[in-house]
Amino acid sequence: MAKEIVNNNGIAHNALACGSRVNGNIVSDSDFRVDGAVEGKIECSGRVIIGPKGSIVGDVECSNADIMGYLKGNLIVSDTLSLKSTAKVIGDIKTKVLVIEPEAVFSGTCDMGDEKLFTQEYVVSEEKE
Repeated sequence: MAKEIVNNNGIAHNALACGSRVNGNIVSDSDFRVDGAVEGKIECSGRVIIGPKGSIVGDVECSNADIMGYLKGNLIVSDTLSLKSTAKVIGDIKTKVLVIEPEAVFSGTCDMGDEKLFTQEYVVSEEKE
């Protein structure tokens, strides 16, 4: 089962331990670490961490994410997404900042911005020429 852990720095986060399984949706107001298996959607106001042996089959929405394990689903990260070298991600990504280490596996599409902003910048640049 998910349990709350308090680190030495006083910041609380939730964790799903290795060997644990959850079938269903998870909502968390603080950071959430997955070292077990989740089948369902995760909505998190903080950081989602998928450990090297962790796996999620379902969509994830969060502010930041560090992926070291397996994710099959769409990922919406409002700030920074980091795919570590052991990560395997199958699905579409929408994020502000994407960091991919060598040997990480990603299969899907990635959207890193607001389409309107790119269009406005292009039109302004074109008018100056």
